[in-house]
Parts: sequence; structure tokens; C-alpha cells
Amino acid sequence: MRYLSGRPIAGGAAALLFSISLLAQGNERVAYVSAWDARTHAPITGLGAADFSVKEDGVRREVLRVTPATSPMPIAILVDNSQAARDHISDIRKALTTFVKELSGIGPMAIIGVADRPTILQDYTTDQKQLLNGIGKVFPMPDSGATLLDAIVEISKGLEKRGEDRAAMVVLTTENTEFSTRHYTEVLEGLVKGGAMLHAVVLTTQAGSSLDDAARNRAFVLDRGPKDTGGTRIDVLASQAFEVKMKELAAILKSQQRLVYSRPQQLIPPQKIEIAAAKAGVEANGGQARGQAIR
Repeated sequence: MRYLSGRPIAGGAAALLFSISLLAQGNERVAYVSAWDARTHAPITGLGAADFSVKEDGVRREVLRVTPATSPMPIAILVDNSQAARDHISDIRKALTTFVKELSGIGPMAIIGVADRPTILQDYTTDQKQLLNGIGKVFPMPDSGATLLDAIVEISKGLEKRGEDRAAMVVLTTENTEFSTRHYTEVLEGLVKGGAMLHAVVLTTQAGSSLDDAARNRAFVLDRGPKDTGGTRIDVLASQAFEVKMKELAAILKSQQRLVYSRPQQLIPPQKIEIAAAKAGVEANGGQARGQAIR
């Protein structure tokens, strides 16, 4: 016999209450979010459930709690080492060095060059010396173009097999000739399956306004990818700004928070999740934790 407020309740009612309790627990969903000052871009921590807004397919969900993110986060860094990046390699290396040092201890990182074909310059590791050696391998490949879209798909497949519940993919690139022939829909689908939030720091150039199919597919991925995955896109006008922006991005990733919200049980999973700040002067983004069963 079960009791409620000191009174016995029948077995059927007890079973119903127990089922409702399990249902409520089963409908909790996890997302990882970042928040920053809208004016200074400085990361903000210590926010509570009332400071965030979560919508699924336009329907508001209840935010239950927000705590610091503590699980390891693998980060795949896709770097432009094509011929077009030749004049910017020094700034790219400097930005990468600052980035990996700032994120020491957050999780394993990998460095992938995108010139000619995706090439692993340093596989996932937490060893700072190995990562710095990988950065030292970033040289411009003569007569090469970028294969950024191929790299996003291939690295997403690798991330899909990893067990961590959060991941990031960081693109540091110039806008240049794209040699990949993939359609943007294939790339975005692969990115979502991999479960990484896409962050792109892009040096805008005249090549970015090219009207050929490869350029359009690339532009669409670099625009939609961060939005669809809860990441960010940062444009710069000069490669000297790479280091500052990569340092800002590292600070935002380090301050990531774990958000738990409630979703009613449903047969068809939502197509879109939107996470935003509900506090004036604050901006936020984020995406669902990886590996959650669809309910």
C-alpha cells in the first residue's frame, strides 16, 4: 500500500502517480548553451532558468535548471591552408596557438587542414605540445584550393562515433575557391548527425561573392551551419583580427552551461530548437546534447 500525505491510496492510483512521475523524468532534455554580453562579447555565467528561452518548432518549453558544463568537449579545428591563405598563414598560426592554449583542459582537440583534401595535421589529443606541433604543420599548399565541405562531412562522421555528450567544430578560413562538389543539404545533414556545434571565423574576400555552385554551397553552409547547430559565425575584414576573435570564441566555449528543459512526450521529434537569452543585454545560443534518445 502506498501513502499520500499520510493516507493510503489504492494500488491503481499509486501506479498512475508512479507512471506520471516517470513520465516527467523521461521528458527532461539537455542542451548546452553559451551566453555573452551583447556589447562587449564577454562571456556571462551564473545565469538561471529564467534567463533563457527554449523553443522547439516555435513552441516554448519550460527551462528547469542551468548549471556549469563540466563534461569533456572534443573540438575539431578546420583550418584553411590553401594557396589563397598564403598571405595570412602567420596570423592563422598565431590565432590557433592562442585558441588551443585558452582551451587547455576542456577536452581533446584535433587540427585538420582543408587544402586539396581534408588532412589531419594533429589527431584528437589533450597534449598541448602535440597540438602546438600540429599548428606548426600549417603551411599553404601551392596551387591548392579548399575542400572545406568535404572536411565538414568527414569530420562529422568521426565525431558521430565519439561518446561525449557535447562537441564543437571550429572553422578558421578565408573566403576562397571551393573545390568540394557537395551540395549544401548533404553537408548540413552530416553536420547535424555528427552533433557538433559549428563555429566559423571567416575572413571575407571578393571570392565570397562568387556565383558558381561550389561558392554558393559553401556560403550557405557557413551561414546556416552555425544557426542550425547552435554555433556562431564571426566575420573579419583582416586576418590580423583572427587572434582576437578566436580568443573571444575560446572564452565563450569555456563558459558553456548545461541547460535542462522539459518536453512533452511526442511521437514526432521537433525539427528545430531555438535557444536565446531572456535577459536584456545578453545574447545566447546553443544546441541539444549529443546522444539523447528521441522521445
